Amino acid sequence: MKIDELKPNTKRKARTRVGRGTGSGLGKTSGRGHKGQNARSGGGVRRGFEGGQTPMYRRLPKRGFKNINSKNYTEVTFKMLNKSKATDVTAESLLEEGIIGRINDGIVILATGKLEKKLNIKAKRFTAKAKEQIEALGGKAEVI
Repeated sequence: MKIDELKPNTKRKARTRVGRGTGSGLGKTSGRGHKGQNARSGGGVRRGFEGGQTPMYRRLPKRGFKNINSKNYTEVTFKMLNKSKATDVTAESLLEEGIIGRINDGIVILATGKLEKKLNIKAKRFTAKAKEQIEALGGKAEVI
């Protein structure tokens, strides 16, 4: 094997050379057609140009976007649940005990920390790991 005998694994396609005579098939206008904006050097339109119509970036509001369908859950961790004195835990009971500040669209139970006692919890959402650990201790994870 010699260095001049090496060949690439895949076949390589030669780049198209335009403007090299009529016999090449891409002579004269070099595939650009006759006249017009795109036939000129530097021709063509800028990004986002919509033919004179007011473009999308000018039609949309510029001050952010608020998804009216999004849910904002109050996150409750196992560390927070360990502070609770009640065995039947709901969003309202956590609010009364001062463990959470407010209930937005409900509460979501996260498996942060380690749960130390058996609890019956009612919440809008549970992470899979949290539900598994609650039930492993003999508690209930009820989605409301």
